[in-house]
Amino acid sequence: MSYKTGWRAALGLELTYLSGMHRLLERRHGGAGIILKFERVRPPRQDAFQPLKAHEITPWFLDRTIRALKRWPIDIVGMDEVCRRAGAPHAGRRFVALTFDGGTRDFADFAYPLLAAHEVPFTLYLPSAFADGLGAMWWLALEQAIATHDRISLIIDHRQRHFETATITDKYRAYYYLDSWLRTLPPHELAVATDDLGKRYSVDSATLSHHAAMHWDDVATFAGNPRATIGSSTVNYPALANLGDSAASREIAMGRAVAQAALPHEPRHFAYPFGDKASFDRRHVAMVAQAGFASAVTSLPGVIEANGGSDLHALPRLAWDGRRQSLRALRVMVSGVMLGAGAQR
Repeated sequence: MSYKTGWRAALGLELTYLSGMHRLLERRHGGAGIILKFERVRPPRQDAFQPLKAHEITPWFLDRTIRALKRWPIDIVGMDEVCRRAGAPHAGRRFVALTFDGGTRDFADFAYPLLAAHEVPFTLYLPSAFADGLGAMWWLALEQAIATHDRISLIIDHRQRHFETATITDKYRAYYYLDSWLRTLPPHELAVATDDLGKRYSVDSATLSHHAAMHWDDVATFAGNPRATIGSSTVNYPALANLGDSAASREIAMGRAVAQAALPHEPRHFAYPFGDKASFDRRHVAMVAQAGFASAVTSLPGVIEANGGSDLHALPRLAWDGRRQSLRALRVMVSGVMLGAGAQR
């Protein structure tokens, strides 16, 4: 999302709130409720280059969000209740579900203490390789390489490409281009590209990922909380569209099997890695249903309809853009108004 586009979206949300239109639109188009998507929760950083800032919120803002949701005419529910209400006639108050992706350690350090103190239900989706201390959060390696160098070179489509990264503008331009490219690669080619990046620019992707990831010992601190729902998000967090059918089915099934062995309760809910329209398709929706999950969430914006109007294995979510701090904007989004529904990586 460009600065201009983001500014216009934020202005649209503010004006909608001030006009009171969100209340009317909520009644007409708000559905039964929404699912909010968050990723990292950690204190603010002062770095000039933060390409993933849209996918982070501060503990302070999460606290404000929960307090606001409790004041508004809306119920905070877990994913089991989302599934129940999605199949029931629309009646009573709308709902919001709080979901967290990525399985990073800051969830245990900063998000969970707030969620527990507020006594609200939440859902966390775990890629099991990260919790095992394995896997590679390649986006972190890319961020570090660009942050610490004035020029980046990589082999793309069998030829060497060079990217100037001396200025902050150059760094953002290079990051978003390379992020988009890396996300199209099948696992073997992605591993080769990430290894090449690490060797050229002294970035240890495995160590970065290990330190950033939440491990099973961290998960154990809240796995027994009755308000906690822990779902699966495959083993290695690949974009399923980059895999063959057998490999995609195996990632889905094995992610659930590993989590089931480590958790006190069977994981019943799934999140598509990345979850945008380029990362999965209807084949994968069928695979997730066949694997026995009760629901699966995407990163596609939308509201949850009542009376079975939403596909439980392709549920939309509203991704909160962490560069915003306005509860007015949040109130409009919770109403189901789709202005600037959020950033997606």
